[in-house]
Order: sequence, then C-alpha cells, then structure tokens
Amino acid sequence: MTIPRAITIDGPAGSGKSTLGASLATALGFVYFDTGVMYRALTLAVIEGGIDPTDAAAVTVCAERISIGIHPPTVADGRQYTITIDGRDVTWAIRDQRVEGAVSSAAGHPPVRVILRAQQREIGMRGEVVMVGRDIGSIVLPEAPLKIYLDVSIAERAHRRVVELTARGESVDHDALAASIKNRDERDAHVMQPAPDAVHINGDTQSPADTLSYVLSLVPMGMRLHA
Repeated sequence: MTIPRAITIDGPAGSGKSTLGASLATALGFVYFDTGVMYRALTLAVIEGGIDPTDAAAVTVCAERISIGIHPPTVADGRQYTITIDGRDVTWAIRDQRVEGAVSSAAGHPPVRVILRAQQREIGMRGEVVMVGRDIGSIVLPEAPLKIYLDVSIAERAHRRVVELTARGESVDHDALAASIKNRDERDAHVMQPAPDAVHINGDTQSPADTLSYVLSLVPMGMRLHA
C-alpha cells in the first residue's frame, strides 16, 4: 500500500484547524489544502445557478459539471490560495454569507461527497500536503501517517468569533452565535467522525503556537522537508 507523505487535520467549524494547517504546511514545506473550499465553491455554483441546495440530484449534476481549481495565490490580497470555478476566480466570493448558510445542505448529499472526495484523495495521494477538513483522516486519506483531530468547545468557538467580529466593528449576539455553531455541528455530525488512530487535541487549553509546536513534535522525521 502506498503511504503518502501527508498529514490530515479534522475538526468542527471554527476550531482553528485551518490556521494550524496553514502554519504546519509552511513549517514543513508542504502544500496546504483546506478541502472545505471545494464544498464552498460548489455551493456558490449552486446558488449562482438558482439550484435548491437541498435538491440532491440537481446539486450532484452541478458537482459533475463544474471544474473546481485550487491554485497557489495569484493576487497579493491576503489569500492563502486561489479558488476557481471553471477558470473564474471565486476566492473571496465563497466566503459570502449566502454560501455560509447553504454549504452544509449542498455538501451533505452523499453523491456530492463521493465526487469531491475522489478529487481530494487524488490531491492527497500526491504527498507533501497538509489536508484540512471534516472527514479527511477517516475517509478521504486514511493512509496518512499522521492524523490530527482538533476539537474546541462551542463556547470557546463562539467567543473567538465574537472577538473577531467585534474587532471588525460588527455587533453580534454571543448566545445566538453559539446556537448557530451548535446547529451547524449537528448538521455536520455525519461527516465529523475522527479517524480511529487520530491524535486528539483540545484546542480550548492550548494556544495556536503551542498546538503547532506539539503537532510538529509528532511529525516523523522521514516526512520533514525542512529537517
């Protein structure tokens, strides 16, 4: 069996797994791949196409027809990568609140996940990649030699989001936000099973820097490019 030089990081929305994944990839000289952007890109295509995100058949056809590209940054505007749909740059468009509200529905259809998981797996098997998502270690790339499951409580995730939004000058209700996070966790529960051999990390009790340091200590020397 081929064992890719890859690390998977799974966990719920807002747990900090994207921050950890990007930092880890930089430290190792690996490619950073947040698989969630593929589901967001599909959801944007669904919305723009006037498709009901709950219509499994229509969303599946959309997933089969469009080409989602993940590329190195093409614009120096703070992006970690450039996302395209059929060659069109949608890097920031996929962060729209309409996408945020519909992505769980559009991405939850089993046939859709089969299509996108196959694309994700192909990327992961190339190796030298840190893959971030919900089900990467358990389903997409179970061969990965190091799998992380980063968990953070709803209360802590809500607190972080409130701090972030407040810093932008936005007003937000903490309780309503916490309820929204809880609802999303429940919607995504069917795809958030950690791999049996995943290393569980409690993000409530560690700073991002401490978490990165700990994960780096777990990386086998044979996987390091910058040893």
